[in-house]
Amino acid sequence: MILLTDHEDPKTGKKNKGTSKEVCGYPLSIFFIVVNEFCERFSYYGMRAVLVLYFKYFLRWDDDLATSIYHTFVALCYLTPILGAIVADSWLGKFKTIIYLSIVYAIGQVAMAVSAIHDITDTDRDGTPNNMTFHVVLSMVGLFLIALGTGGIKPCVAAFGGDQFGDHQERQRRTFFSVFYLCINGGSLLSTIITPILRAQNCGIYSKQKCYSLAFGVPAALMVVALVVFIVGSGMYYKAKPEGNIMGDVCKCIGFAISNRYKHRSKQYPSREHWMDWAEDKYDKLLIAQIKMVLKVLFLYIPLPMFWTLFDQKGSRWTLQATTMDGNFGAIVIQPDQMQTVNPILILTLVPIMDSVIYPLIKKCGLNFTPLKRMTVGMFLAALAFVCAAVVQIEIDVKLFPLFICLIFPFLIIIRATFFLQSGQLSCAFSRDFGFGSSYTFFIPSTLSLGSNCQESITGAEDIKPNSVHMALQVPQYFFITAGEVMFSVTGLEFSYSQAPSNMKAVLQAGWLLTVAIGNFIVLIVAEVAKLPKQWTEYVLFASLLLCVCIIFSIMAYFYTYIDPTEIEAKFRRNVGDDDDDKNDKQRKLEMEMMKRDLDRSDDEHYKGKQTKM
Repeated sequence: MILLTDHEDPKTGKKNKGTSKEVCGYPLSIFFIVVNEFCERFSYYGMRAVLVLYFKYFLRWDDDLATSIYHTFVALCYLTPILGAIVADSWLGKFKTIIYLSIVYAIGQVAMAVSAIHDITDTDRDGTPNNMTFHVVLSMVGLFLIALGTGGIKPCVAAFGGDQFGDHQERQRRTFFSVFYLCINGGSLLSTIITPILRAQNCGIYSKQKCYSLAFGVPAALMVVALVVFIVGSGMYYKAKPEGNIMGDVCKCIGFAISNRYKHRSKQYPSREHWMDWAEDKYDKLLIAQIKMVLKVLFLYIPLPMFWTLFDQKGSRWTLQATTMDGNFGAIVIQPDQMQTVNPILILTLVPIMDSVIYPLIKKCGLNFTPLKRMTVGMFLAALAFVCAAVVQIEIDVKLFPLFICLIFPFLIIIRATFFLQSGQLSCAFSRDFGFGSSYTFFIPSTLSLGSNCQESITGAEDIKPNSVHMALQVPQYFFITAGEVMFSVTGLEFSYSQAPSNMKAVLQAGWLLTVAIGNFIVLIVAEVAKLPKQWTEYVLFASLLLCVCIIFSIMAYFYTYIDPTEIEAKFRRNVGDDDDDKNDKQRKLEMEMMKRDLDRSDDEHYKGKQTKM
């Protein structure tokens, strides 16, 4: 059944411009939003999956610089949501913010695709760009625009989708959010499978190289599709007008409390129960109580960035680790950046298992597995994942030696795994497949006659066998980090939502995203400052740091008291109502007294008037 509905602003009661059909009780407009989110997430995760390899093999950066720039980009992606929320709430509204920043986003993706075309500056046509500065600058501009775009629309799209439902569609709204997050994981999974395959292809006009331009170009095309789809549904959307920025109000209230406390720091002024109470001179008590609840949760957020420090390295350090491993699984060969697909696959598997099996089983055992306890266990599992990564790295370091080939023939040119022997106009092509960490010695006789069968005269000895460390050894570390993510991230979002006041859930969401950004900045500090000689020691360092933070967080969680924000808000509203009633009673008494005085005064004047006449 298809119905046509006009959306009505719940505050003003006026119909807005959006008119959407309903299909089986769902607004048709959400179809465009869901498709938009799928394409956008495909675009982001597809580009990000091959990013660190682009830095290492195309821009020729070392592992530390590639890791640092990668995590700088990720950190910016989680800082810009605050800017997007402010712009949407106080100025443009969600719809225009999504449109404008999606355009910026698409331009950034196109810039990344163009920056990966080696033929643009390959003037001598040898397969290597001659002006690397052009490619570096264009890619950095592209990444900045992508971070601005994806971060800016992050807090808007889900909320905009929720706005499309009326009060009578609460069940449909919940289903929408489930489908919405399924699209996020679906886009992530497909993109991390497809874009590494595209990257592994050879392409080019003058010379064939790994096709990073195609790996970035497809996500760019998907972002353009996401923008077009979203614009097509424009006439159906309910577009709520911006109502002001609650984050700005919170910051102003906190700032006033601090400044007011500083002005009255003398001992002659009586102390107050909480430092936020100094804002009562200007701000409502209910707002102050809500900010107190938010600050209580934000205090618990202080140790959380260390979890993200470890978690986001699966796209940098772990991908670089996979490049030194064997990805041959028999029927298929896994690319190093494709190992990241293990994470979304495990998420889709572990979330229902945790919710329907593990947590109920723990509850039946009589254990009170609170959200903060779950988060603590999640941090421990992430530390365990890095212990596994360290063990795998030790296995790699033991078996991986520098590749060297002893050659005793002049005019030898090596291109990938093919040798070209040249003497005048004659040449000989000899090819050999090399494994990671292998070492070979080739014997080329001086009496070699070049021709079609020349390779039969070349003999080789395998000094060191190819590296036998298989990528399957990374599965345990991916399992532990994903299990930690489910227990930490999913539970943390649920905890934050339950402990947040009704009008400040976006503030805590911004605080949560800020912990992700700080975690990525910590990676930069360690990568650039520590300079540890062995990679496995860096993994052990991160695991040790998270274990220490885990202990600190468990102590903080032990002293945390769970609250019911709705009950507290209702209490303050009742108090405000009681105060209003008291004020009204006093006002009525005062009016009665004034009326009595007026009556007495009028009677007295009337009596005096009579006396005069008499």
